[in-house]
Amino acid sequence: MNLPYPIRVALVDDHALVRDGIKALLAVMAPLEVVGEAENGADAIEMVGRCQPDLLLVDISLKDMNGLELTRVLRSQYPSLKVLMLSMYDNNEYVSESVRAGASGYVLKNSPSREIIAAIEAIASGGTFYSAEIAQRLIADKSADNELTPRESQVLYKMVQGLNNKEMARELDISVRTVETHRLSIRRKLNIDKPAALVKYAIDHGIISR
Repeated sequence: MNLPYPIRVALVDDHALVRDGIKALLAVMAPLEVVGEAENGADAIEMVGRCQPDLLLVDISLKDMNGLELTRVLRSQYPSLKVLMLSMYDNNEYVSESVRAGASGYVLKNSPSREIIAAIEAIASGGTFYSAEIAQRLIADKSADNELTPRESQVLYKMVQGLNNKEMARELDISVRTVETHRLSIRRKLNIDKPAALVKYAIDHGIISR
């Protein structure tokens, strides 16, 4: 992972087997350090206060409160805490609510491990990340309404996935300068100032197909 400092990660999931699987995945991924875990919302609030993680992986389905409620509570108490939502539900409403609650990403539990790692890296670096299926829906059927060109739609899709300019240029086989030009055009057309605000804007302005 290309991060300049160790990232303190904590896990919230009511299934110990899931937590063990994620810990095993992250154990070999420097510079990540798993500093805490919890199986419900009440324990998570106590754990975050005690362990002070940088990034929290939260299951959307918990027994005492759901992950959305937990994210709202924790983000109000710890504004710098970054949250990645884990879910088995490929649902537009859950994605919308997770963004409004303050989460920086939403990854499906059946996503490949490399996608979870990419999500953590993107969010820890200050960006956003959404599973490929979800990212596609962020621009599906609505690009024309915002007068995006096909290439701008491709760049927008990559932005939602958390790729940087060099990564986008490589995947789209265009120059970094061309990527920068498309990003500037997208910001002008959609009135987006920061990449991190892209998904919230997409939801609030109907870019998600419903």
